Amino acid sequence: MRICVIAGTNRAGSNTLKLATRVAADYRALGAEVVLVDLQALPIECLAPTAYAAKPASFEPFAQAVLAADGLVVITPEYNGSFPGALKLFIDLLPFPQSFENRPVAFIGLAAGRWGALRPVEQLMQVFAYRNGLLFNERVFVPAAGDALGEGGRLTDPLAESLLVQQTAHFLRYCEAVRVLRG
Repeated sequence: MRICVIAGTNRAGSNTLKLATRVAADYRALGAEVVLVDLQALPIECLAPTAYAAKPASFEPFAQAVLAADGLVVITPEYNGSFPGALKLFIDLLPFPQSFENRPVAFIGLAAGRWGALRPVEQLMQVFAYRNGLLFNERVFVPAAGDALGEGGRLTDPLAESLLVQQTAHFLRYCEAVRVLRG
């Protein structure tokens, strides 16, 4: 099973990347092949206005990570009530429609506030549904993200930690079921 974990911000030192690194390790521990996409590594050429029409060659490894995946795990922080612009740019540059078409997608949100990025996750779900992604119904929200992450990206809240572990195991089964149905 190939899982692509997307750390949905390009902010240096982000809690999103810390959590994404931990989530990737959890999937590997369950036997999945994992690619961690860190948006800090997006090539500067992706910001050029011409990138929409003619994707930079340097973006190809990012697109391939998504296209080769049996499932996507999108981890997003909340920036000004929404998801980061870097994540939107990343989504916009991916090949249409095959990047998300009938591909399982799970969501994890984290924020400084009390709702744990509920708004950005719901907004992303609309984007992925529009692109015909198969939305996994177990979402995880991490409020007070600055205090919520312990050593190794473990969550200090036992309930949130349990939900994250559960999501990981269940999403792998979901991806496998989708792969079997596709034949």
